[in-house]
Amino acid sequence: MSENRTFDLTQAPPVEEPARQYYYMEKLRGLVADQSKELGRPLTASVVTFGCQMNARDSEKLKGILREAGYQEGSEEDADFVIYNTCTVRENANNKVYGRLGQAQSRKRNHPWMKIALCGCMMQEPEEVEKIKKSYRFVNLVFGTHNIYKFAELLARTFDEKMVVDVWKETDQIVENLPVERKYAFKSGVNIMFGCNNFCSYCIVPYVRGRERSRRPEEIIAEIKKLADDGVTEIMLLGQNVNSYGRGLPQEISFAQLLRQVEAVPGIRRIRFMTSHPKDLSRELIETMAASDKICRHLHLPLQSGSSRILKRMNRKYDKEQYLRLVEDIRRAMPDIALTTDIIVGFPGETEEDFLETMDVVRRVEYDSAFTFLYSKRSGTPAASFEDQVPEDVAKDRFDRLLALVQEIGRKKAKALESSEAVALVEEKNAQDPAMVTGRLDNNSVVHLKGSEADIGHYIPVRLAECRGFYYIGERLS
Repeated sequence: MSENRTFDLTQAPPVEEPARQYYYMEKLRGLVADQSKELGRPLTASVVTFGCQMNARDSEKLKGILREAGYQEGSEEDADFVIYNTCTVRENANNKVYGRLGQAQSRKRNHPWMKIALCGCMMQEPEEVEKIKKSYRFVNLVFGTHNIYKFAELLARTFDEKMVVDVWKETDQIVENLPVERKYAFKSGVNIMFGCNNFCSYCIVPYVRGRERSRRPEEIIAEIKKLADDGVTEIMLLGQNVNSYGRGLPQEISFAQLLRQVEAVPGIRRIRFMTSHPKDLSRELIETMAASDKICRHLHLPLQSGSSRILKRMNRKYDKEQYLRLVEDIRRAMPDIALTTDIIVGFPGETEEDFLETMDVVRRVEYDSAFTFLYSKRSGTPAASFEDQVPEDVAKDRFDRLLALVQEIGRKKAKALESSEAVALVEEKNAQDPAMVTGRLDNNSVVHLKGSEADIGHYIPVRLAECRGFYYIGERLS
């Protein structure tokens, strides 16, 4: 626990957050200590994360609370407490979770003290929660995306109750200053907003993450200053649509204005952000990025389709020509920027002509890389009810053609930087070669170079000696 934080556990818990949650973390420490004594060893916990970087950041918060509660980190295969932080963007993600639950149930039969929890986006779907309550009674705790801050309080209840289910449909509350267990000492994600207002016709996110809620800028900057004091030099600002940050705050502030405040924090050397919606990307943001020596020269700008007709059906609120003009504006201001994107193939009603429009955009933009997806019908979204679904074999053929083009362009773009000089932030030891370390460039490319664990977290000047498709072998320059 934090120093000088004490609560009388014989009294009612505090009403205000986050004091209430620290009260329950302290209560949990006692419960965990008692069970550890019975078992003759420390209790372990494992957080298993599915999905996006928003989920990854949520998992760091869960791990921070578990650390405060006295759990030690364990593996999914042998932990006393396993938490599945779920994703539900595609239905097969749900199936993966149920598969893992089946394996966990087998372990729990032989370890009756074991606890299992489910949280995240999948738990915001009422039918999935009902399925868990009816067919997976061995699960101890179910909660969603809106009340993750209550994790300590809910977990404490599982020591007295067989199954705790607490899922909120929505909230306007943002609770600050809870513990976080970061994966990296030198870089961190920072949530600047939660939820989404866009309602793309294929996407479940607004239904499970709720409406947009922006954090106050002073809270964000205070968190970043604290991270910088703790040795963090790279920040990733996170939101479903960071370009709409600030709307609805008592004193509105644009995303570009927030970026300039983040730039001013001493110790921060790199600033990244995701995800940007093209319809909200402003001239002010482009100018702010171009003038900055801290904002990375990488922009993830989801296209989804190059066909204006399909974009309208997707409810994306821009068309092909608007998107291409935006790219021209970005490249004019920042010729060296790396652009990446998301593309869906086989959306309902997509014709060969629509698909060729997508291929045309890919050729004209020349993305450094792209995440390509076969459309997957997602129940609960408008597109799931569209009757003109594309046959699977047709969609697969288009996907293969798109992937081949994306990879061809990506290799060409990467090859063009061969022999140039850059700076890599070393992130980890190389998994295949113990004499190598792996770093990331300003443009988000990966580079492997000779080094040791002592290099992790440091910025190393390198020459990109050899391009190997989508990564580089680098030579140290100092």
